Amino acid sequence: MQLLHLLWRNMLHRKALSLLTVFSVAVTVALLVFLILCSRGVEQGAEQGYGPFELTIGAKGSSTQLALNTYYHVGSPTGNIPYEVFTEIQKEDQAAAAFAMTTGDNYNGYPIVGIDAGYFLTRYGDRQLEAGTVYAKTGEAVVGSHIARTLGLQVGDTFHGGHGLVHESGHPDGDEEEAEEAGASHEEHEAHQSFGYKVVGILPVLHTSDDRAVFTTLDYAWAVHASQQGAHKDVTSILVKPKSLVGAQALKNKYDKLEKVQAIYTSKAVADVVNMVDKGSQIIHIVTGLCIVLAAVSILLSLTAAVNERKKDVGLLRLIGKTKSFVWLSLIGEGLLLTLIGCVIGLVAGHVGSYAGRNALFDFSGIQLDAWKFTVDELWLIAGTLVVGLLASLGPAMKVYRVDPMQLFRS
Repeated sequence: MQLLHLLWRNMLHRKALSLLTVFSVAVTVALLVFLILCSRGVEQGAEQGYGPFELTIGAKGSSTQLALNTYYHVGSPTGNIPYEVFTEIQKEDQAAAAFAMTTGDNYNGYPIVGIDAGYFLTRYGDRQLEAGTVYAKTGEAVVGSHIARTLGLQVGDTFHGGHGLVHESGHPDGDEEEAEEAGASHEEHEAHQSFGYKVVGILPVLHTSDDRAVFTTLDYAWAVHASQQGAHKDVTSILVKPKSLVGAQALKNKYDKLEKVQAIYTSKAVADVVNMVDKGSQIIHIVTGLCIVLAAVSILLSLTAAVNERKKDVGLLRLIGKTKSFVWLSLIGEGLLLTLIGCVIGLVAGHVGSYAGRNALFDFSGIQLDAWKFTVDELWLIAGTLVVGLLASLGPAMKVYRVDPMQLFRS
């Protein structure tokens, strides 16, 4: 208790430097906690992101873009392919299941996805809906749990979609001028306004990007754009569950040869996305490293500034017979205590901040954060932060301890 009282008194004596040190440590730890949570979210998304669909077929272009748009509902599609490609896939013996997908419209910024309702059974098993039933006819829709919670949608609600993957106005339906400013023609706007959706079901929490999508029948896009598309029918992508790895290879080789069509291994494309995220996070790691250096320098400055004051305190402690361990703990304990306080504040701030921003991050990138889950990585983070505090405290402590206490009190 005497030691803690001494350390606390010393900290209060230099409030400004102590607060700066705690703030530097807290910011560093909070950033690292956020990075850990994001990294875990990306890994979980990669693991759960595409289910059993090891093969994806779409228009030629970027394979990662095709995977991101199909399974994570992020970015624009690579284009469209003829519906006949899907009918051909359905006849393949090597395909255990196949689902065509149509995208390109949105509701309040959330993607509208057209796909057969059997997709949910194939990907998620016999999970029960949170409310209602699956769609059975054109115009019926099932919404993801995140959308239902964010927008307050319930079974029985109706809405109109908008063209493109970005919401066209601040109001769900918008108006003609805003739609035209967003790039949609008058004809497209009228087509979307004349086609309504009715919510018939709400999905349970799936912990995938499907939580932030509106699902409806495959033919919704053909119904909305009937006047523009005519009798020709296109789909955005095809999700294929192959019977075996050999079958997946055979299907890929066959459909990769078609003109303006590509077949990709979903796992490879998702792995490429994860690698890109890892490379992008290196910049954040550099910034975080600079924060760590700043925190160490703050601790060093705080303790160095107090060297002259502490020399007499330490000399007095040694003269009155305090043990060597007590004196050393009084010297390095202040740095460790400041580090520990900053570490605790940073941990709390990192998780609270992640929780506060989880919906915005999910809307923007499709990354889901489990903000209240603590991991072993955070234990290593605490240990590493305390080691940095200890090392920063040793220099000033050794400088003070080496002084002869008798010299300090000679006039």
